[in-house]
Amino acid sequence: MVIFRRSVLAVMALAFALALGAGTAQAAEKIGIIDMQKVVFGHPKFEATQKQIGATLTTKQQEAKMAIDAEKDQDKKAEIYRTKRMEMAQEENRLMAPILKDVDMAIRTVAKAKSFTVIFEKSTVIFGGTEITEDVIVELKKIGAGS
Repeated sequence: MVIFRRSVLAVMALAFALALGAGTAQAAEKIGIIDMQKVVFGHPKFEATQKQIGATLTTKQQEAKMAIDAEKDQDKKAEIYRTKRMEMAQEENRLMAPILKDVDMAIRTVAKAKSFTVIFEKSTVIFGGTEITEDVIVELKKIGAGS
């Protein structure tokens, strides 16, 4: 009976120590919050890229209209439309890739400099964390000035 009690006490002490350790590990997390839309819009090259995307969209729409007007088969018209939409999406992704790469680099730089372990999008956070949006925008401007 004494051995059983000691075993139970040892298991309880171990469980308590593990729970205490887990709480300490969670408390060590430093959480940053970022408004991604504001950061992307704050990129120095965002407006120029959006104009370029708009021009590409207009061109693809004109190409699609001309090709669709020349075609009589409805299935082929639908295929032309899908193809042009896919081309536009690919072009938009290609044009936005450098901006998103810069944003990622700026977030990582700020997170590392301020010792954040986790960064969340602002819209997903109800309470807590430290806002770093403006710090990331400042870092983006440094990156933009360097390129």
